[in-house]
Amino acid sequence: MSGDEPIPNEAVVSGAAGWLGQNLVRALAPHRSRVRCLVHSKDEAPLLEIIGRNIEVVVGDVRDPTALDTLFDGVGTATAFHAAAVIHPAKAVREFFDVNVGGTELMLDRARRAGASRFVHVSSNSPFGANATPLERFTEDSPYHPYMAYGRSKLEAEQLVFRRHERGDLATVIVRAPWFYGPYQPDRQTQWFRTVRRGRFPLVGDGTQRRSMVYTGNLVSGMLRAEAATAAAGNAYWIADPRPYELREVFATVRDALVAEGLPATRRLPRMPRFASEIAARLDGLAQGTGRYVQALHVLGELKDTIACDVSRARAEIGYDPDVTLLDGMRASIRWCLDRGDEL
Repeated sequence: MSGDEPIPNEAVVSGAAGWLGQNLVRALAPHRSRVRCLVHSKDEAPLLEIIGRNIEVVVGDVRDPTALDTLFDGVGTATAFHAAAVIHPAKAVREFFDVNVGGTELMLDRARRAGASRFVHVSSNSPFGANATPLERFTEDSPYHPYMAYGRSKLEAEQLVFRRHERGDLATVIVRAPWFYGPYQPDRQTQWFRTVRRGRFPLVGDGTQRRSMVYTGNLVSGMLRAEAATAAAGNAYWIADPRPYELREVFATVRDALVAEGLPATRRLPRMPRFASEIAARLDGLAQGTGRYVQALHVLGELKDTIACDVSRARAEIGYDPDVTLLDGMRASIRWCLDRGDEL
């Protein structure tokens, strides 16, 4: 592993009120003189303002050049962390491209104009689709094979980031994150805990299909290493927990975490045949072909697949060292729900 660059005193974060964004801002706040945060609505501002007086919130849309001008005004050599993205649009597939591609292009442009020292872009496993075999893991050299519209939008965003670095006027790093879990989660994750606890979420097939996952604390650690490591500039890295998990292990661990936090959970696990997931994927593709997005179809359609990655290069080149286990991370997420008074 090569050395580190000097860390700027200031940071800019898009998507700051999101699941990942809130974790990142809390990690940055104790160590930066100023953290400038982009949130989508006024209602989200208090989520970040309570963190510290060095948090500055800009309300606006990542697709709005005027909002981004304000976001980057006067921050100079700050690191830009671009975490804003649409994963599940309300209805229209077009939103993937408007936000994930158009927003990324504007963020890159404003970061360059402001003289940002580095641009850390959060990508996904979706530009790579599913693994060809259950034992395969994606590496940084794996070819693109985007899954549905979200995958295509994140692929296009990655290409924009790479091209910007190649121009030589902005150092960029891409962090590829799979399914993540941890505190400050959205309602859909809390609902998932409820259904697993009550034995209502189906396991597709025999459950041996594997998933790479990443605890939000591990992901933030990887992002900070991507910011600091000299070797990271111009590259992309998979950032995930040390190993993929079989889906049946994920379900079992969630139940164990619930019990450990004082919430009895059923061991009943409904099964769904693989062909049901295959049908959902076909219907999802047909719907997206007409411009419509149906979240339930999309989630069910992916449950049949192995989506696993190898974090060896991130460990070797940038010093990434994930230290939170699946059980401990799920427990932390459940405790956060309970502290908020959420019903699980």
